[in-house]
Amino acid sequence: MKYLLTVLMCFIGAVLIGAGLPRLVEAQPKATYANESQTNSILPQKILDTDLKTHPIYKLYNGQNLVGVLSAQSKLQSFLQTIYRQEYQEQYPASSLALANELYLIEEESYFQYENIDQDILQYIQTNKLYDLRATAVEFADENGIYAKIYVASKDLYEEALNTYLSYFITQQELAALSNGSEVSVLGYGSRATSVKIEQKVSFHEGYTKPEQIMTTKDQVLEYLEYGTNTDREYYSVQKYDTVAGVGAKNHGLSAVQVMNLNRDKISSVDQVLEEGMQLCVTYFTSPLNITITKESLRQEPIYPQTVYQEDQTVREGQSFIKQEGVNGAKNTLYEEKWINGVLISGSLISSVETLQPVNEIITVGTLELPGFGTGEWRWPVDNTHISCMWGCYFNHFAVDVQNYYDKWGSVKAADRGVIEEIGYNGTSGNYVIINHNNGFHSYYGHLFAPSPLEVGKVVDKGEVIGQIGRTGVATGPHVHFFIYEMNEDTGEQKRHDPCEYLDCGATI
Repeated sequence: MKYLLTVLMCFIGAVLIGAGLPRLVEAQPKATYANESQTNSILPQKILDTDLKTHPIYKLYNGQNLVGVLSAQSKLQSFLQTIYRQEYQEQYPASSLALANELYLIEEESYFQYENIDQDILQYIQTNKLYDLRATAVEFADENGIYAKIYVASKDLYEEALNTYLSYFITQQELAALSNGSEVSVLGYGSRATSVKIEQKVSFHEGYTKPEQIMTTKDQVLEYLEYGTNTDREYYSVQKYDTVAGVGAKNHGLSAVQVMNLNRDKISSVDQVLEEGMQLCVTYFTSPLNITITKESLRQEPIYPQTVYQEDQTVREGQSFIKQEGVNGAKNTLYEEKWINGVLISGSLISSVETLQPVNEIITVGTLELPGFGTGEWRWPVDNTHISCMWGCYFNHFAVDVQNYYDKWGSVKAADRGVIEEIGYNGTSGNYVIINHNNGFHSYYGHLFAPSPLEVGKVVDKGEVIGQIGRTGVATGPHVHFFIYEMNEDTGEQKRHDPCEYLDCGATI
């Protein structure tokens, strides 16, 4: 009897336990998951119910913060397609939208039924523009890896802007010939490009970014190729009588071509007459690319004659006369030049062929002393002469600025024989030298690197080194401020002469 009673009680307990177990299981998720799901989110969202089985939910996060729970992933995809069609398809016909990088969607299994706030979540994305647009990413890399990236509407747009940038430094005909593996032909004297190279690696791929970061016009891409992210610009107000070359000479030593390229919207020729008050950009390119162009340059250069002194015992000591006038010779010189972004970096001599032999000047003297009077035949004070600023290239510029094209800190040489009359310094010309040629003419050399090592009163021969090219005083780059003048012995007044009256300025580099 006791045994039957015990069995009956066990059966009743088992029934009671079986009946109560589902309630315990049902209550468990409410107690366990409620705390997890009541964490703060950007948008308020209620838990409406709890299921006995899990189902997928889609949590949208902005960084580490929960935005809210979407009812279906397809809602988000449909929303992005609608925004694209309404706002971007016309301007970007072959693109698409995706969630911004800071947003991500996580699919989870959950017991909870959430309040549907899909419209609030989508409105949050739209209001804050938390989506990116597909575009062409352009990456710039060097040996250290990727150092810059931009987004453009298309690869063709980038190529169009790049071709315009290249045209600042190389002609379209030269570029086309080199691209086809052909040689660029040149007739007579001048330069020709032999190679063009972009030093950095440029690659393209599809990527997503903010719509406002996509460059959609050629001018936007070209501006980046010219200056990168540099937004600083320096402007110069054109003064009366300024020329294009004069503007460059007064601003960082820019060439006339560089000034024209910097202001292509205003200047179409290096000989263009400038309007007073015109605002010109004088900040040179700070491009993320190095466009390296190698050129061959064929020049005709003078061979200056030597002066030969012949003693003559029949001539009184201290007296002398010219027995034979000197005549310049000529040579064809071929240089290889390296240019980066339109700036000459280096030049090296490849070959030199004499085409006209010079005739030496012969002076008969009664002594070996050098006479202190000039020959009247001038030479340029620097070798490889390049005129950076002509006579009058800006207001009150009564001189010719000359550079050594391939050796910017090279030697300064006496333009004719004479006597060092003055060595000095002033705030405008810096270190300067004046030579008296004792034939009515003086020559002036300004901006020397340092005071001349010679002494006042020293007789110098034509072509003798009197100092080094510099940029002392008011000078934007290394050059020699050179002019010739006559001195009125009675009044002490100077009459300046443009050196181009005596030297062939058209033959300079």
